[in-house]
Amino acid sequence: MKQSLLLSVFVALCVSCSKPIPELTGIDLTIWKNDLRGCSGNREKYVEDLRIQRDKLKGLSERDLVKLLGSPDQTDLSEHHEKFYYYFITPAGDCVKGDSALTSLVVRFNATGVSKEVTIDQKTLK
Repeated sequence: MKQSLLLSVFVALCVSCSKPIPELTGIDLTIWKNDLRGCSGNREKYVEDLRIQRDKLKGLSERDLVKLLGSPDQTDLSEHHEKFYYYFITPAGDCVKGDSALTSLVVRFNATGVSKEVTIDQKTLK
């Protein structure tokens, strides 16, 4: 009985301490989520809105970020147990209209699964 009460209190504290999922103004998240790997080119029109609001994505859990933006197009795990989520803004190289230049939203999570850094990177693919 005591353990279940402590567990209930612990769960309530965890839920109450989590950051609420933010609202991203000017971004149609349905269009964003349906443009997998940026292949349709629909994510490109949101790049400036993302740049302005990227701090809203800091402090989110992996689960909350996926609820907000959908599944990432690519993930990487560093040797320091950090995880990176990549959302391709411009069409990835494997898209029909893909290019060698790729712009992506990159979210870095710490070892506890909380987003700590959000950048918009441009890379040239080889």
